[in-house]
Amino acid sequence: MSDRRLLFSVTAKDFDVDTFCTGGNGGQHRNAKRNGVRVTHRASGAVAEHRDGRDQGKNRATAFAKLVETKEWRAWHRAEVARVLGITAEAERAAELAMAAANLRVEVKDEDGRWVEAEVAGA
Repeated sequence: MSDRRLLFSVTAKDFDVDTFCTGGNGGQHRNAKRNGVRVTHRASGAVAEHRDGRDQGKNRATAFAKLVETKEWRAWHRAEVARVLGITAEAERAAELAMAAANLRVEVKDEDGRWVEAEVAGA
């Protein structure tokens, strides 16, 4: 039996997602399409981008996965967990355990508009 519970939710409304032409070498499709994706989480200031693939959907999923690995996101996440749980500075260790990578679930929409779980390093 698990004692996990949803503490808070972060939705697409919490992010700014920008697309851009990737530029540089790479052939006729790479420079003409807006395949690059930059994701910004407004509350934390965390920014990540991915531009390596030709598929914008895959670049978006990878950018979101990169964003949750940034130090800005991790600091914001730690503070949110502590706030929701009412944890004081002395109990920060409990917040760190609650936000372990195994407890983090990142979902993105695939090309068909279905929600799929994105891979998160360390999970």
